[in-house]
Amino acid sequence: MSAVPTNVLPFDGPGAGRGADHALREVLIEGRGVSKTYRTREGEVETLKPLDFDIRAGEFVSIVGPSGCGKSTLMKMVAGLLPITGGDLRLSGHTVKGPQTDVGIVFQNALLLPWRRVIDNILLQAEIRRMPMAAARRRAEELMAMAGLQGFEHKYPWQLSGGMQQRVAILRALLHDPPVLLMDEPFGALDAMTRERMNLELQRIWMSAGKTVLLITHSIPEAVFLSDRVLVMSERPGQIAAAYDIDLPRPRPLDVMGHERFAAYTRTLRAHFFAQGNLDAH
Repeated sequence: MSAVPTNVLPFDGPGAGRGADHALREVLIEGRGVSKTYRTREGEVETLKPLDFDIRAGEFVSIVGPSGCGKSTLMKMVAGLLPITGGDLRLSGHTVKGPQTDVGIVFQNALLLPWRRVIDNILLQAEIRRMPMAAARRRAEELMAMAGLQGFEHKYPWQLSGGMQQRVAILRALLHDPPVLLMDEPFGALDAMTRERMNLELQRIWMSAGKTVLLITHSIPEAVFLSDRVLVMSERPGQIAAAYDIDLPRPRPLDVMGHERFAAYTRTLRAHFFAQGNLDAH
């Protein structure tokens, strides 16, 4: 990452760090001077200052920052849902121009269709993309088994807990086997205990599926728990203020949150928001 300060807190336990092969992995998401400016009646409004960043294959990266700093805007630009104003943004080596077919997207709300059963909500992805339905159904069944949702295939969304609904939304995003999973505050609407369980579930799914994940979150503990790397954004107009490697062993149990190394990461990340006079993250 160009011109971004990096602070690494060492961890000497087994499985620590992103692995010696990290630098050899393919760069899947690459931004060089990526910026975003909106034109309004009052004039131009700068949302994102020029950003330089790389996200490699298999990496789990979280972005934290105060509300309105452009986190979601950046994710939508990676997905091709918003055009960039300046710079160069590439996904899998190709310039992002318009909506991308090789990403999965999960939003804060599960956005399940209430009149469709669980299996049919997952298969909605196949219908939209005109995938062969027999193969899509087999993959949906495999994903449901991986996520512990066997037996719920024919339930309706209203019969599921909030956490289970989000699990269905994640599986729908994974159905077409995209290399990149983009997640915008996927657990923000859940209660604290359910959110922790979903953090464990997302870690397990990520480790099983081998996807590259970009997570937008306001929760510093969530970012530290899940990530290989955390990017900290400044107040609007947003820019990347710092990047931190999270050297904690995987898989990470919830009790890692009680360890001093975990606390050190959260303190360091929070210091950015206190310095800005804005602590939006919890």
